[in-house]
Amino acid sequence: MGDRLHLPAVASSLLPVAFCILTLLPHSLLGKAAEEEKAGSSAQLLQRVKRGWVWNQFFVLEEYTGLEPLYIGKLHSDMDKGDGSIKYILTGEGAGTTFTIDDSTGDIHAIQRLDREVKSQYVLRAQARNRLTDRPLEPESQFIVKIQDINDNEPKFLDGPYRATVPEMSKIGTSVIQLTATDADDPTYGNSARVVYSILEGQPYFSVDAKTGVVRVSLADMDRETRENYTVVIQAKDMGGQLGGLAGTTTINITLSDVNDNPPMFDQRLYQMSVPESAPVGSVVGRIWAKDRDIGVNAEMKYSIIDGDGRDTFDISTDPTNLFGIITVKKPLNFETKPSYTLKVEGANTHLDPAFRQRGPFKDVTIVHVSVEDVDEPPLFDSPAYYIELPEDAEIGTVLKTVSARDPDAANNTVRYSIERSTDPDKYFYIEITSGALMTVRSLDREEIGWHNITVLAMEMNNPTQIASVSVAVKVLDVNDNPPSLTHYLEAFVCENAKAGQLIQTVTAVDPDEPLGGQHFYYSLAPEAANNPNFTLRDNQDNTAWILTRRGGWSQQDQTVFYLPIFITDGEQPVQTSTSTLTIRVCSCDQEGNVMSCNAEAYSLPASLSRGALIAILGCIFVLLVMILLMLSLRTHRKKPYLCDEEENVHENIVRYDDEGGGEEDTEAFDIAAMWNPREAHHHLGKMRQDMLPEIESLSRYVPQACIMGGGSGGDSNVHGYVLAKLLEADMDPCAPPYDSLQTYAYEGEGSVAESLSSLQSGTSNTDHEYDYLNDWGPRFKKLAEMYGVLETNTPPMW
Repeated sequence: MGDRLHLPAVASSLLPVAFCILTLLPHSLLGKAAEEEKAGSSAQLLQRVKRGWVWNQFFVLEEYTGLEPLYIGKLHSDMDKGDGSIKYILTGEGAGTTFTIDDSTGDIHAIQRLDREVKSQYVLRAQARNRLTDRPLEPESQFIVKIQDINDNEPKFLDGPYRATVPEMSKIGTSVIQLTATDADDPTYGNSARVVYSILEGQPYFSVDAKTGVVRVSLADMDRETRENYTVVIQAKDMGGQLGGLAGTTTINITLSDVNDNPPMFDQRLYQMSVPESAPVGSVVGRIWAKDRDIGVNAEMKYSIIDGDGRDTFDISTDPTNLFGIITVKKPLNFETKPSYTLKVEGANTHLDPAFRQRGPFKDVTIVHVSVEDVDEPPLFDSPAYYIELPEDAEIGTVLKTVSARDPDAANNTVRYSIERSTDPDKYFYIEITSGALMTVRSLDREEIGWHNITVLAMEMNNPTQIASVSVAVKVLDVNDNPPSLTHYLEAFVCENAKAGQLIQTVTAVDPDEPLGGQHFYYSLAPEAANNPNFTLRDNQDNTAWILTRRGGWSQQDQTVFYLPIFITDGEQPVQTSTSTLTIRVCSCDQEGNVMSCNAEAYSLPASLSRGALIAILGCIFVLLVMILLMLSLRTHRKKPYLCDEEENVHENIVRYDDEGGGEEDTEAFDIAAMWNPREAHHHLGKMRQDMLPEIESLSRYVPQACIMGGGSGGDSNVHGYVLAKLLEADMDPCAPPYDSLQTYAYEGEGSVAESLSSLQSGTSNTDHEYDYLNDWGPRFKKLAEMYGVLETNTPPMW
């Protein structure tokens, strides 16, 4: 068996195809002589199954642009006799869509445009089958169709455009950035993917390595302060840069970064500044600037005062941007003392680059002249504050202190003094307006006010707006001018069973004075009570004293209250004394000495008012309160309306009778609660009543229309039963209102048997009405029949 393989005639691939054909030709094409030569010997050997064709791969160029399908190759089996009995089948990648085969001849064609960059090879399988039986004649064979590359893709910079920075003043050859261009063509076939780099724009400042794509500095000492940004265009060309190769370009924006290669320099050699003498410490006088052509940290400065007569009076600091120097006041200024200052200021870079030290020094010096401006200042006191001590017994007019203030200006205007009244509202002090002598005008009392904090004002005569103030603290010193007195223990008690020498009370004294050595009190009985037979006093020498009994046998019946005068003396000069009276009551006590009764009536009631009288008074007050409450309740009930909703009771009528009322019969025939609210009254079953329940809504809607329109005994019977039922309901309802009401029935009005029951027009009619028919209406209308008609006593009731 054998096969034939035919490839398209492509000039560029004749040699590879010819070599493939020679290596892959089956034995049948190499000559029958060789086969016959082996025929004799092959019979003696084991036979093996041979394939109908042996092949491996096809080659085809990409990007075919012809109108006809591209011929790939031909399949042919030794068993194909050319009679069309063999059918060739192609399967695998792209079979039927990209590649087709003529099932009769075995010709393979590409019906779509092939792109190696999309898919570089296709794996296909071929088989020869019997067209009639579809049985495979040979085993299935696999082959590969490889797409040969052509230079159809230009190099591309995938990350462009690019940005790069390089320090200024860089040396030649300093690397800036490395670029890489990619080519989609096959790098293993020809020069289609071999890229060469070149620079199109950016000379002579930069260059690019043709093979590696590294961009480098090609010009020395490029200065950022002269030019900062550069645009460089780089080209990448395939085919090794040869003519006909494809090229791609990209742009690089290169920025020179700053280095500290420029020293700072003041734009002025002498600065003139001025500041008022009243400027407080910390005030800004002015600012200076040592300009630096560099930027960022390379331009940051530090300023200092290195010399001058004002280095102790002024200070300099750097602003938040670290560019400017701020001169401030360090000490208070005085035009009269020194009107001007001179400062020598240095400004230096804070970040130095060792590579550029030879370009230094990176600092500069300037002179600042500061003039102090004269300002009309307020008076100045000779002391920032005054402290004065004065005894509280000082006489009125005593001079405490003479304050002094002067005008610090050269004019030295006259100063006048005064006291700020908000600090001395009670006017204890006065200051002499010209001399500043501070004196008292009221007596002082340490126990009332121990400290006086006043403010003294000093004002220039020629300029009242210039006012200065000073604080004067006056401490009032204590003098023993208050006598001692007992504390709140002014009452005590003694039990009836107390014995002689028993302690009944410990007393202490208080004194608002505060002597330096502390309080010392001395106690004794007043001279008039020195020989008191009932009580005695013992001074404990610790500012306390005991009250003791001298006898026993105490009794409330004998005497209930004792008064004991106590004489107290303090120990300071001048000595102050006082007498306080201690009230001692006789009380009934238990065995443990607890008080049970101390004549309670004497404590709670006056002598002329007994306990019974108090109870009687309270009882009368209680009765009066009850009567007032009852009167208020009755008044409330009188004002309450009988009907809660006046609009609901629209049928309120007045019926006048010529005879006397029924008295209790009228009042007991109904429940009066029904008059207030008929709808909320409770029904009491089993209780009969003598009047009728009013019907607000018409009953005609509930009466069948057949009864109204029809005639005969049947209709009368229905109406009769309905009326009886309604009457029974009204009689059994104890909550219906007692007054007359309008009952509405189906046969009401003119044309009915009863005719119109309304009396609305009766007052305007001049005709006499006949009421004899009332006798026919039964016992309910008996009273009306007696009043207006002729009563027929023998007439039986209608119902």
